[in-house]
Amino acid sequence: MSVISYRQALHDALHDEMLRDDDVFLIGEEIGLFEGSYKITAGLLAEFGAKRVRDTPIAEEGFTGAAIGAAMLGLRPVVEIMTINFSLLALDQIVNHAAKIYGMFGGQSRVPLVIRTPGGGGQQLGATHSQNIELYYAFVPGMKVVAPSSPADAKALMLAAIRDDDPVLVLENLALYNTTGEVPDHDEPAEIGRAAVTREGSHITVVAYSRMAVVALQVAERLATEGIDVEVVDLRSLRPLDRDTVVASVKKTNCAVVLEDDWLTYGIGAEIAATISDGAFDWLDAPVRRVAMAEVPLPYAKSLETAALPSADDAITAIRETLDAVTRRR
Repeated sequence: MSVISYRQALHDALHDEMLRDDDVFLIGEEIGLFEGSYKITAGLLAEFGAKRVRDTPIAEEGFTGAAIGAAMLGLRPVVEIMTINFSLLALDQIVNHAAKIYGMFGGQSRVPLVIRTPGGGGQQLGATHSQNIELYYAFVPGMKVVAPSSPADAKALMLAAIRDDDPVLVLENLALYNTTGEVPDHDEPAEIGRAAVTREGSHITVVAYSRMAVVALQVAERLATEGIDVEVVDLRSLRPLDRDTVVASVKKTNCAVVLEDDWLTYGIGAEIAATISDGAFDWLDAPVRRVAMAEVPLPYAKSLETAALPSADDAITAIRETLDAVTRRR
């Protein structure tokens, strides 16, 4: 095991896969000479050359489309889109081409494409640079969407994404880049579509992903000092979604709170709540509660941005209210 940052884990996964497979190449804005806006690709141009680390114009639709074509012809491109907000400029390429080519061509052509892109607020980047719109892609059959919350998962899920024969969007979070954790020294990919119980508990299940999965663990540790035993389920993958792990956890604890960084209405949490209702309704002792960001374009002012984003205190309030409802019902 090595203790490294989330940022370094992503870098190492890209580096190792480029060494392992000559068909892997990187493409995106400022990823070569500038080494990426977040330095994930630092040193890779010098090591692998401009043929495999390709700087592009500011034209997301163009270079994403080029990467799709390269993938159809047998290469394994990894596209960096500077933020998930800019992926909207490539929405047609991602949704109408990458996700659909395998099905529309009757399985004659695959698209082993990775799109890695950061999202999330809290960095005072304004409303158009701070969105969590992973739901747009998790909604689309034909896409896979993963959302690692730890350095270990960042590396293992990136390895899995690059080796997958289908298009995979790897959702990173700006707030996680400098977080650190233990990462295995081996290059073992994770299983896409498999959630993880990152903390065992018996009183309540908290389901989360990406940054909020980290917050969930922090909340669980705080509440443990009060005798509240929280089980944390980190989704890790948004499509395919591991419904079985979520349902099994709720059957064990009999209540649940879902944490998400996106808007409440039509969000990932709504899908998780419906999954719990479908699979564990008779085990529930209280309604599923959801914690999400305020339904506003994220403000620039730090105080307003902080108020709009979901926090550990918001999660604790929801957990207490859920457990209080259980107590009253009993």
